[in-house]
Amino acid sequence: MKEALVIDQIDISLAVPSDAGAIAQLSRDAIEHGLSWRWTARRVARSIRDSETNVVIARRGSEFLGFAILKYEDDDSHLLLMAVAPAHRRKGVASAMLGWLETTVQAGGWATIELEVRSRNEDAIAFYRHHGFDEAGLYPGYYEGVEDARRMVKAMRKLVT
Repeated sequence: MKEALVIDQIDISLAVPSDAGAIAQLSRDAIEHGLSWRWTARRVARSIRDSETNVVIARRGSEFLGFAILKYEDDDSHLLLMAVAPAHRRKGVASAMLGWLETTVQAGGWATIELEVRSRNEDAIAFYRHHGFDEAGLYPGYYEGVEDARRMVKAMRKLVT
């Protein structure tokens, strides 16, 4: 189990089942707005228990700042969700969580981190570009037919050819 990482009083650690409700609520409000609510507390709790998934939370003291969910696949990892509470955005919380996950991905030897982001979410796209992600495609109607997704990928290790 990975120990918590503290950056500027931001504690990053693995989520526990009692965190599922707060994670699900932030997902609904920050990510799934305008869509069906798929990441319910029950689904988040399943991800927390899944040995092939890391669900991390960011806290300052007892205050919940944000979360990220990363699924490990054969050679790649997939960032399923990441959100920061509105009052804590642009303060390094997402960067701290992404750094924690990248360290884990590198230690495990996965080749890439992949993700999808709403194509109209220019702030998120700029964030991921800033952190070394490249655009790798467009999925028309990915979000319930109402919005396209941009696929983004970051190479985490050099592939041997």
